[in-house]
Amino acid sequence: MNRESPRAEEILKVFDQYLSVERGLSVNTRISYARDIRKFFLFLRKERTSWTKAKGADLVKFLHHQSRAGLSARSLARLVSTLKSFYKYLILDGMLEKNPAENLTTPKTWLNLPKFLTFKEVERLLRQPDEEDVQGCRDKAMLELLYATGLRVSELVSLKLSDVNLEDGFLLCRGKGGKERIVPLGKTAGAAVARYLAASRPRLIKKETEFLFLTYRGGPFSRQGFWKNLNSYGRKAGLEAKISPHVLRHSFATHLLERGADLRSVQVMLGHSQITTTQIYTHVSRKQLRRVYDKYHPRA
Repeated sequence: MNRESPRAEEILKVFDQYLSVERGLSVNTRISYARDIRKFFLFLRKERTSWTKAKGADLVKFLHHQSRAGLSARSLARLVSTLKSFYKYLILDGMLEKNPAENLTTPKTWLNLPKFLTFKEVERLLRQPDEEDVQGCRDKAMLELLYATGLRVSELVSLKLSDVNLEDGFLLCRGKGGKERIVPLGKTAGAAVARYLAASRPRLIKKETEFLFLTYRGGPFSRQGFWKNLNSYGRKAGLEAKISPHVLRHSFATHLLERGADLRSVQVMLGHSQITTTQIYTHVSRKQLRRVYDKYHPRA
């Protein structure tokens, strides 16, 4: 090949454009990919090679290095996906002729079962915000909506007024890669959002905005801002571990499946492109079934 190899930052820039335009990936996912590739470049530099010369063995060595550094199976799976996407792009663009990532396999991640709250723990958490307080009324609506819909935190904080239909009980969500999905909204969460819209949001507005949930400054929430509020309520509820927004998402999916929801419906509501991603929750449900069996079967 006669083409000169672009420098690291240049290749990252054009790779990001490919992920955005051709793959339609979200900003957050692209940031994660770029972080992984920079980590890969740094490793190769220490190995005295480069991404243009790396062989399959170099990629495997990199993954083993990350595993020994404590990276979880789920994070390693994402790293494999990043490397496969990166080298696929290089091949498509004609920068390389042989793909060193083609034989990489994704580590099994199902053993890392998602953390979730019991229904009683969720109820304790949802009772913490003071609905008589302006911000407490807002927080109550956000928590109720998050548990009722299983939204990602990025999806929650980016909701617009026009995305929520309280009368018919659903909301329009824009997920990863800009994909839209419709998610049912329960009566309890709908009532909490209605109270917020009537009593709290008008007092938080500083200037016209389409965002549904507003901070005391009148602007939209950051993911970190909501996370901080959630952790505060988790401590008040006496929950032992730190609570992330994803724990409520996991709780949403787990509780639906435990009560008989079909996997395909849960997949659609979560916005998973592959049903294999949703199947991790069936392992959680099987664990629950095992506990019930052991407790109640006379010959368990």
